[in-house]
Amino acid sequence: MIELNALRAHPEEIVKRLLIKNFDAKNLVFDLLNLDKQKREIQVENDALLNKRNVLSKEIGELFKSGKANEANEKKQESTELNDKIHSLKEKFNELDSKIEEILYQLPNVPHEDVPTGKTPEDNVTVFEFGEPKKMDSKAKPHWELAKELDLIDFDLGVKITGAGFPVYKGKGAKLQRALINFFLDEAEKAGYKEVIPPLLVNEASGYGTGQLPDKEGQMYHATEDNFYLIPTAEVPVTNIFRDVIVKKEDFPHKLTAYTPCFRREAGSYGKDVRGLNRLHQFDKVEIVQVQHPSNSYAALEEMIDHVKNLLEKLELPYRILKLCGGDLGFTAAITYDFEVYSAAQEKWLEVSSVSNFETYQANRLKLRFKNEEGKTQLAHTLNGSALALPRIVAALLENNQTAEGIQIPKALVPYTRFETI
Repeated sequence: MIELNALRAHPEEIVKRLLIKNFDAKNLVFDLLNLDKQKREIQVENDALLNKRNVLSKEIGELFKSGKANEANEKKQESTELNDKIHSLKEKFNELDSKIEEILYQLPNVPHEDVPTGKTPEDNVTVFEFGEPKKMDSKAKPHWELAKELDLIDFDLGVKITGAGFPVYKGKGAKLQRALINFFLDEAEKAGYKEVIPPLLVNEASGYGTGQLPDKEGQMYHATEDNFYLIPTAEVPVTNIFRDVIVKKEDFPHKLTAYTPCFRREAGSYGKDVRGLNRLHQFDKVEIVQVQHPSNSYAALEEMIDHVKNLLEKLELPYRILKLCGGDLGFTAAITYDFEVYSAAQEKWLEVSSVSNFETYQANRLKLRFKNEEGKTQLAHTLNGSALALPRIVAALLENNQTAEGIQIPKALVPYTRFETI
């Protein structure tokens, strides 16, 4: 959530920068500032009435002490009328406060100055490339065919049990999943991240805290009876560990990692790009999250990018890094870098990670704060990244490493799979 003080101080600049996200905030910001002005005027009036009531209360006490009961009772009637006005003002104040919060929830995060302009994914900027995309012969097969032939993943069985987008991993396919999860967690631990196992369902407050609500409500599975949401990413429960927390300045950074299944409705997704593992409703992912001092958050972002680079290089996968343009940037992010691996058999790039800095946007919603050098309360910065999402990593490993002898497992993964070939 954008800080209200920033909107008061720089409304035109914020409106201008939000246009980079192709979001016209002019009317919303104008309405918000108008409501904020009314709210502050009511606060001033209310403070004056409270002060007047305090003075009146003392006068009533003195009148009763001096035996002037009639005058005291007249003053009491005046005090009752004051209380009614104060109560009415409080109701109006709360009403305005709710309207302001409602507008704030509608405003996306302000993009960082380095975010390129653009409207579609085609406008994203490639900032780094590693490895040469493999060229496969005409006999190369996509992962869904390899998975069926080698009995690794059963998509049809998943449809029978649940529906499309809920695959069943079998045999060495299941072992490959478990190996990747453990490999990613071990690498995160080496990089200083503390592992946590969070709940897979979150309450509404957690959804609002990280920005999934109200923006992505339709993309989450909703357990309506208890008003819980299945998590779309471990970012949600892990970041909410710090909701309503004042962290100690000397404890920065907080670095957490978590493996979880993730659940996404992916409403509106269809066609050839959703075949096999390309787009699922349930998938496994290892997430890394940092809570940082504002002065260090962009150094932390680079550190997280390097961490994901290291994972992909150890898996021997060709990849590229894209800086997302304004039109492709998420609602809550100030800046995002996407990692894509090359799928040789499909001859396309597949997104496997997003690494983002949210600056104070999530922290403001979460009330995640620390006390600065002057002892004043200040908002922290939050960051997160996929390290990594498994489905498309598995797809790329199967497709890129297919040989006449079978699927070759990257050397870094063999200690985890305990087999070199599928």
